Amino acid sequence: MKRRWPKVFLFLLIVGAAVAVLIFWLMQPKPVSVLVAEAHKGKVQDSVANTRAGTIKACRRSGLSPSIGGQIVRMPIKEGDRVKQGQVLLEFWNDDLAAQLVLAQRQTRAAEARAKQACVLADTARRESRRLQELHKKKLASAEVTDQAVGETLAAQAACLAARVNVEVSQAQVDVARAALQRTRLVAPFDGVAAQVNGEIGEFVTPSPVGIPTPPAVDLIDDSCIYVSAPMDEVDAARIRVDMQVNISLDAYGDRIFKGRVRRVAPYVLDREKQARTVEVEADFADPQVTTDMLAGYSADLEIILAQKPDTLRVPTEAILEGNKVLVLGVDNLLHEQQIKTGLDNWEYTEVLSGLQSGQKVVVSVDRDGVRDGALVQIENRGE
Repeated sequence: MKRRWPKVFLFLLIVGAAVAVLIFWLMQPKPVSVLVAEAHKGKVQDSVANTRAGTIKACRRSGLSPSIGGQIVRMPIKEGDRVKQGQVLLEFWNDDLAAQLVLAQRQTRAAEARAKQACVLADTARRESRRLQELHKKKLASAEVTDQAVGETLAAQAACLAARVNVEVSQAQVDVARAALQRTRLVAPFDGVAAQVNGEIGEFVTPSPVGIPTPPAVDLIDDSCIYVSAPMDEVDAARIRVDMQVNISLDAYGDRIFKGRVRRVAPYVLDREKQARTVEVEADFADPQVTTDMLAGYSADLEIILAQKPDTLRVPTEAILEGNKVLVLGVDNLLHEQQIKTGLDNWEYTEVLSGLQSGQKVVVSVDRDGVRDGALVQIENRGE
């Protein structure tokens, strides 16, 4: 029995050591899985974006409605049709006005005939007056007859003038009748596409009462020229200038980015919502050809480039902590909080002026539990 004690003691010693190692291992902090990115050189832009979704708009868009009421007898277009400037879009019953135009035109022809007659008589009277005046000089015509001929000539010339003025009045009446007839027709003021058509043949249409908007008969869009209009926060608007570069993105085109420029900054502030004052900013597309298939009304976003540097040290903006600090991954797989000085920044990248060197790794998953200064970490692949 005495010889078995050393073996028992050795066994207990081994078990105790194993337990101690296990406890020590269990008490060690577990590494935190993090995502990292290298500080490297590249382009950094200082930019601002719209506060709410912007809209693709046509340079020209008109809600067309007749200025008078009437019954529709012709509507030669439908929604989606392309129309040319001057093309008839809608026409009311206008047989009475068409007849009045014909009447005015014929009255003008009659007035022209009467004017021609009066002027021929005036010319005849003028020649007769000259003949009598010559005879009077030769003592072959009396003064009374000569004076009467001169008076008749002046009267005939006045009648000719009055007849010509009457022709002008008749022509004006033709213009009035033609204008009245034209009011019964709705014509396209420019080339475009009929986005919306309201009305059917046989329906009666009345003008909108004052202060009560009604849908237009035809919503005409000139889609040959489109632009983006978006609201910018009043705080950012003061830094925006015409001709600044713009990145345009549309939900309908996924991740595709279109280049553009600022064309207009509204000279006033909108306060449509409480505590949300904005300024409308408009932007053109740099290449008009890319807008061929775009539709007015698409939602769009603007990123306006205020300043940029093409080759400067940068890190992802999501890696920046409050107070311009980052968590740098050390060779010991421990995180070390580092103060940096920043320059230009946007939602994607921030310029690093000092505090980091190219190639150093910074944590971008800063919102994970356990990510802090001094934490033991392991790098997680972005694909995991």
